[in-house]
Amino acid sequence: MYKVVLIDDESIITEGLQKVVDWSAYNCQVAALAQDAVSGMESIRKYRPDIVFTDIKMPGVDGLTMLAGLKGEFPQMQIAVLTGYRDFEYAQRAIHLGVSRFLLKPSKMEELNETLEYMTGVLGRSPLLGKSEPRPEAEDPNSFLVRQACDYISAHCAQRFSLQDVADHCYVSQWHLSKLLNKHLNQSFYDLLNTVRIQQAKQLMADPALRISEVAERVGYTDTAHFSRVFKRLEGISAGEWRNFHCGKG
Repeated sequence: MYKVVLIDDESIITEGLQKVVDWSAYNCQVAALAQDAVSGMESIRKYRPDIVFTDIKMPGVDGLTMLAGLKGEFPQMQIAVLTGYRDFEYAQRAIHLGVSRFLLKPSKMEELNETLEYMTGVLGRSPLLGKSEPRPEAEDPNSFLVRQACDYISAHCAQRFSLQDVADHCYVSQWHLSKLLNKHLNQSFYDLLNTVRIQQAKQLMADPALRISEVAERVGYTDTAHFSRVFKRLEGISAGEWRNFHCGKG
């Protein structure tokens, strides 16, 4: 019996799907309904469904990142997107990230049945046989997630945040994101954060009006001594020496 999770901010959609689809005909059972991305991810981690039907145009949701997070953390899970937006380019990106079907609301019953037939067919095949449909220009969802994580860290490096905050932004578990950063960048979260902060610090030090302590604070270090230790460890020289050499500032 394949487990299914339905996610949509309109409860009428999830409740309607649960009632009108003959799930048992496809050896499926609805395990949970969710009304937003957060509760949806909680249900997915709790029930570990084989199939997910989800909207990606929900308030406060980065749909593509959410899809990449789902496929990155649960690569065998089959995902069907339900949306009221006719955006061809967006649909193409979603499909390249590994989505099985992109369905416009209101979906016709034959479309829902075809989608379930396809997804259960994929789930029923041996992994050695691969997918039945080729995906040209496919995008690795994990590479997509790493880029999203790096962008988030760069944009927020002056603030206090944790690996969990970045993982939440990418719709993956903290453990999975940590594994991805080590695999793709050969860095831990804190190594990456320090690297980004020091790179931004070097740009700021080109301004002679800024003291080293001000630069440290602007890139997220409340302790100038700690900033100095990190800078020297990464660059091999002190921040002051680096500024003298590169900017001619004593």
